[in-house]
Amino acid sequence: MRQFRSEYGLLIAIVAVLAVTTIFNSAYLTKPGQNAAEILRQTSLLGIFALGAAIVIISGGIDLSSGAVIAFSGSICAEIFLALSPLDVRGSPDPSQLGAGVILAGITGALVVGFLIGTLHAWLITAIGLPPFVATLASLVGLRSLAKVLNQTVTAALGSQSIKIYVYDKDFTRLGGLGDLYGIEVFGIELGAWLIPCSIFLLLSLGFWFLMNRTVVGRHLYAMGGNEQAARLSGIRTERLKWLAYCIGAMTASLAGVLYTAEVGSADPLTIGRGYELNAIAAAVVGGCGLQGGIGLIPGVMLGVLFLRVVIDSVAKLVGSGADDYEGIIVGFLVVLAVAFNELRQTSRGGKKFFPGALGYVAIVALALLAGSVGLVMSGGVAGAVAGVVSVIVLGAVKFIESRRGP
Repeated sequence: MRQFRSEYGLLIAIVAVLAVTTIFNSAYLTKPGQNAAEILRQTSLLGIFALGAAIVIISGGIDLSSGAVIAFSGSICAEIFLALSPLDVRGSPDPSQLGAGVILAGITGALVVGFLIGTLHAWLITAIGLPPFVATLASLVGLRSLAKVLNQTVTAALGSQSIKIYVYDKDFTRLGGLGDLYGIEVFGIELGAWLIPCSIFLLLSLGFWFLMNRTVVGRHLYAMGGNEQAARLSGIRTERLKWLAYCIGAMTASLAGVLYTAEVGSADPLTIGRGYELNAIAAAVVGGCGLQGGIGLIPGVMLGVLFLRVVIDSVAKLVGSGADDYEGIIVGFLVVLAVAFNELRQTSRGGKKFFPGALGYVAIVALALLAGSVGLVMSGGVAGAVAGVVSVIVLGAVKFIESRRGP
């Protein structure tokens, strides 16, 4: 039971968020099936590359390139479609009638690109000696620009230069989870295409759970994340494990890039996947993965992704228009909260103080102002004042209790 304490906490938190949202908004009651399908679809799209990010974190690394890999692999997939698609009456590529073979070739090409990017990251980290932060930061900065240039080059060669590549094929766009599922019905209920990304997410979760919990490779990944030097001295081939971890991270991001391209029907490196690397890391951390490595469970990551999407969806329901502006605030707040909670749980017996001395007083003021600002922009001046005062009282109480413990 204690092993899954974080997972039970996440389940309770998900139910609590849904309950609070239902009290102030009736959308979950009037359209329960539609809302559930949309949350599960968005959870699956995010969860696919969050699983890869989690394995990198468990192995002791970090991958900041997920968003850029999504944009780059989606562009590669669309470029392969243009190169292999049949020609229309004007002699131009027709991306509305691709066929199964062309779609499979595009997806395979994107996954191969993900494998090569993961290999490059592992090489930079193990052979060259770059820190994971620097190696993947270079991809974060460079891949999106490279995708933009490649899209312009490919489309110019085909007669119409453009950064964005459109893909209209209905079989491909279904992979994004929108629309029907070829008219298939079960007990008179028509199934939606949202089941496709959900099925992919569940299959990947099952496969990664088996890898991490039932294989020697999984135990070695945990051991390397916990103490790389000890793992190396024990005879574990840490270089190969890092190669595996970073390839999994990049290939899951590539798969997500294909699905996001299918969702919007186009590959646009300027917008697709922007900021998603933070979402992937946030979902893994909220799901119980420790940034120091060696800690984390696949079921926890699945619940972390679901919790993140439920919170974002809840804010969208409560705020209405302009809710996207709050997504960055929510993700950032949840990351800090999850890391602080894990740190508090691990060090509570050591007498660690979170608000020591004068630094603690200033931090309390800063946190109260932050909480008040969030309350102000979301619900007005009264809510902002209440949030600020409550924060001062709660955090001040924590500091008082800490001061009673002595130095």
